[in-house]
Order: sequence, then structure tokens, then C-alpha cells
Amino acid sequence: MGLRTWTLCALLSVFLVILLPSQTESVAVMSVDMGSEWMKIAIVKPGVPMEIVLNKESRRKTPCAVALKDNERLFGDNAVGMAAKNPKVTMRYFQDLLGKRAENPQVENFSNRFPEYNVVKDEERGTVRFKLSEELTYTPEELLAMMLNYSRILAEEFAEQPIKDVVITVPAFFNQAERRSVLQAAKLAGLKVLQLMNDNTAVALNYGVFRRKDINSTAQNIMFYDMGSRSTTCTIVTYQTTKTKESGIQPQLQIRGVGFDRSLGGLEIDLRLRDHLAKLFNEQKKSKKDVRENPRSMAKLLKEANRVKTILSANNDHMAQIEGLMDDIDFKSKITRQELEELCGDLFERVSSPVQKALTSAEMKMDEIDQVIIVGGSTRIPKVQELLLKAVGKEELGKNINADEAAAMGAVYQAAALSKAFKVKPFVVRDAAVFPIQVEFTREVEEENVKSLKHNKRILFQRLAPYPQRKVITFNRYSDDFEFNINYGDLSFLDAEDLKIFGSLNLTTVKLRGVGESFQKNVDYESKGIKAHFNMDESGILSLDRVEAVFETVVEEKPEQESTLTKLGNTISSLFGGGSSTSESKENATDSVQEEEEVPTEATKEDDQESKTPDSEQEPPSEPEPAKEPPTEEKVLELEGSEAGNPGHAEEF
Repeated sequence: MGLRTWTLCALLSVFLVILLPSQTESVAVMSVDMGSEWMKIAIVKPGVPMEIVLNKESRRKTPCAVALKDNERLFGDNAVGMAAKNPKVTMRYFQDLLGKRAENPQVENFSNRFPEYNVVKDEERGTVRFKLSEELTYTPEELLAMMLNYSRILAEEFAEQPIKDVVITVPAFFNQAERRSVLQAAKLAGLKVLQLMNDNTAVALNYGVFRRKDINSTAQNIMFYDMGSRSTTCTIVTYQTTKTKESGIQPQLQIRGVGFDRSLGGLEIDLRLRDHLAKLFNEQKKSKKDVRENPRSMAKLLKEANRVKTILSANNDHMAQIEGLMDDIDFKSKITRQELEELCGDLFERVSSPVQKALTSAEMKMDEIDQVIIVGGSTRIPKVQELLLKAVGKEELGKNINADEAAAMGAVYQAAALSKAFKVKPFVVRDAAVFPIQVEFTREVEEENVKSLKHNKRILFQRLAPYPQRKVITFNRYSDDFEFNINYGDLSFLDAEDLKIFGSLNLTTVKLRGVGESFQKNVDYESKGIKAHFNMDESGILSLDRVEAVFETVVEEKPEQESTLTKLGNTISSLFGGGSSTSESKENATDSVQEEEEVPTEATKEDDQESKTPDSEQEPPSEPEPAKEPPTEEKVLELEGSEAGNPGHAEEF
């Protein structure tokens, strides 16, 4: 009689509900590029491949602002118009506070920049709220939901049909808490998010889609420098053809390096110029009051500062003027480009920093970069272009892409690719996780009859690890209940200010219960470890799909029978993660012994995104199935899992 060893593993079924659109529902999809200052929307519908949505003023971009007065809500230009009359109820730049706890330095910075807002702590969640009255408060997520809902209204009016499916762009440096806040806002708005797409990746996709024929087996390295209203991101992208299982040879973009400055953008220049204009008004001594203490006047000055800054990008000087700035007193003063550059000298010194950070993270040199392309409205500032050109050492900067609309157009192409209603030419997207994630756990060890606790760290995702990606971690030395922490990894590449804004490095603590009981019930089997299955999806959000105890036994084969596979498993299913009831804790873990991963090579539809089972991931190819199915012994014991800490905290998940 022959003996054969089989891995015994049984999984608790995970029930997924997939809602398919009925035949009468719209097949149109949309994208929203939600910047700090402007919102751009694009749609794809039958007969309309890709098109930017015009708002009610027939403009291709809409101010990201919402005014809340009495029972009325105003959006876009109407809300901006309200800012000069009642700045306290006109909410702008609230994206800075997404996923931030009340004690985060970003909250204090926001309050100092915009003193007209009453930002208070949300005692239940530990985050912040905008307080308009004793009875009326709004979270940043609720304000974002209002803007997203307004974007859908504009898209539906433009498309002349209902739209629910959307791809939303987010900054590449958004962490797990910030990304989850955007998803929460989209849920409040009733939108189905096909993907959160990094805005730098969306720009890169838009660039590649229109240059498919130029992409071949020779790698092309393109640097995209994006300075927007609130932040600056520099991205190095490699374009090259790759072989896919489904579609053969197709173009691919891979994010190789990312550098960013969260607070370098056009808004900071506007604020500097606003304060300078306020100083000039006070020096004119036309009023005994300090204009800086008048929120309405400061709102007018900020609007004028933005206008003057824009004009100075094309002119050497311009006259700033406001009628009735305060107490019916007019303000007028000449501002030169040189004066503005001196006001923002320290800001312009930071222009080259994202470039160096991107090169360092990609482990590349500037001479390996084929072209530098500028994106974002603030790259139109002459001084920015001058310093950037000097930093990259190129003859010229590429301007052959729409600086305002590239992200929205790239995102809507991805929306069409993810939708089941459209068939688009494949373009493989290999995005990268900016922040590393690791698992930490403590285990008791004994050396020379002395017991001690040993702290272990295992990296789950390296910095700039590609995603979407699945990983399996095995804990081999536990036979009783235990816990592990999911934390961010080494963030030494961030400066001190970014680290403060980043918040807590701990994502969650996972406690596994029932492990010891399952070992006691299965003493006749050999343990093959506790396996944790992780998934970082297309939105860059990490989830723990399931945790299982795997055992092995020896099965005796009888001559007249084929071999028998016996399965035994203990599973914690959907411990925390997409769609599960337990939790916001979806991040990294690594195992003490074994790590397995599956990295998809091409973006797929929702129904193609399910992972292989652990058996298919770990087992060698099976023998041909016999004509008669052999008897199997199956035993599934369900365990319990929980998270320590408060999952409601925005910086924990």
C-alpha cells in the first residue's frame, strides 16, 4: 500500500452579492477629478467615446465649493459668489481634512489659513466637523458627498441619462484613512465606485492611450510633474509593451517612482498674496480697522489674489483692485511679478524637491528620463517652469497634454474599461503603493531555559509595490490564540512635517480567537500554520479576506481506489475588509515563515477579480480526476476574529 501526504484545508464560504444593472438602467459611466480648487467631470456613453462635461455655465471645470445657507445649497460658481457675502457658510478646501483626527497638525493649519470656519472635534469619531450652528454640523466626508452628488447631476444632465458608476481620482499620497473617507463620501452620494485612481496614474494613462502606436518593447521613461492648487506630485512612468494571457501583446504603464509635496501649490501662493494685499490696504490707513479681522474682506482679497496671480503668469505687472473692500472703502494697488516671486521665494525653492524624491524612489538618474511633461494649473507660473527646467536639465518641458483635463480623461477611460457595457482596447496599468505596510507580532521564545518575548516585523508591501496584488502570510509558530498589528512600514523618506500630518502608523490590531481550541480538537493532524490572505485592490485599499488554520494528515491508499483528499480547516472569513461587517482594518501582514503573492498583470472586470483558492495558490498541479469521485472527509470549524482599538478613528482602518 502506498502512502501519500495531502494538505488539508477547508474554507468557510464567503457570500458575495453582485448587483447587476437591469436592462433599463443606463450604461454610461463617469469620472470625477476632484481637485482642491476645481472639479473636472468626464463621461463615456454609447456614441460618445470620451468627453468632458460642461457645467451650467458651459464651463469645462467647476469650482469645488458648496455654500450652505438656510435650506439652500449652492455649488460651483454660485457658491464662490456667496463666499464674498457670507464666507462662513461657503465650504472650500475641505479635502485637506479627509481622514484626519482632530489633533492632526493639518487641522490646525487649516483653521489658521481659514479662520472664518468653525472647525470642531467630532467626539464620536475623533475627527472633525464644520459647525455652522448649534444644530447644524457637517463632516468633510459629507461635504465631499455633496460635491460628488452635484457632479453626478451635471453628468446626468449632460449625458441625458442616469449615471451611477464612477472612477474618482485621488492624490497618490492619500493613505488608507483618506482613501476610505473618499469611498464613504461616494457611498453617501449613492455612487458606485469602480475604482479610486491615483491622479498621477490617470494622467499617465491618458497620455499613453493616445500614443499606443509609439509604445513598443523598448522602455520609455516619462516624468510627469503635476503642480495643482494644493499639492505637487512628480511621477516617473515606464511605458512598454507586455504579453498578457487574455489579449496578447498590449501596451503597459508602470509607476516607477513618486515624489510629492503636500502643501506646495497655487493655493499657498494665493494665501501669500492675499496677506500681502491685506498689509497694503492696512498701510493705506483708509480705515481704523484691521482688514485681516474681517472674514468677508479676506474672502474678497483671496479671490482677487487668485485673479492677479493668474494674470501675472502672462504679464509683468497688474493692478489689484476691489470695490468696497471694507466699510465701503475701495482698494487699489499695483503688483509686479517680481514682487510676487519675492513673496513666495521659499515656496519656489521647493519646486525641485519632488523631482529628486521621485528619482530616488525609482532608483533612476535624470539622464534615464526621456521626457518631462508638466500637468496642473500651477505649472503655468513662469518661475515654476524656470526652476523645474533647471532641475531636470532638459532643453524644454513637454506641454503636449491638457494640463487641466488629463486626469479626468484618463480616469474615464479606466471607467469604461471596468464597466461591462463597453469594450475598450486593453492598456495594462501597474500602479504602485506609495507607503509600505508591514505586520508586527510578539512571540514567546525560550533560549537556554529562559523565556522571553521576541518582537517580529514582516513586510507585507514594500514601498512602491505594484497593485492590485494578493498575498498570503503564514504564521507557523502559534498553537493558541494570538494577535498581530498591521502598521505602516518605514516612512523615513517623509520629512518631519509630512510625518506629523500622516498621523498614526498603526492601522489596526487583529485578535484571533479559537486557534487553541481548533488545535486541541485536531491533535491527530500536523499543523501547517495559520494563513492570512490579504488583498490590495485596484483602489489601493488593503483588506484581509480570510484567515485559516491548515492541517496535514497521512491518508492510506487502497489498491482498488484512487487517492483520497481529506480536508480540514479553521477559517476566519472576511475578518476585516470590503463588504464585511467587522471592520475597517484592511492592511498589511507578513508571515513568519511563508509569503505567497499573486500579482495580476492586467486590469479586469469585477467578475474576474476573485482570487484563486489557497489550494490553487499552493498546491502543485493535481492528478487527472478519476471517473468516480473518491470519498472525502471534510470538517470546518469557524473561529472568531476581532480588532483592538477603535475602528471608527479615521486614521485606523
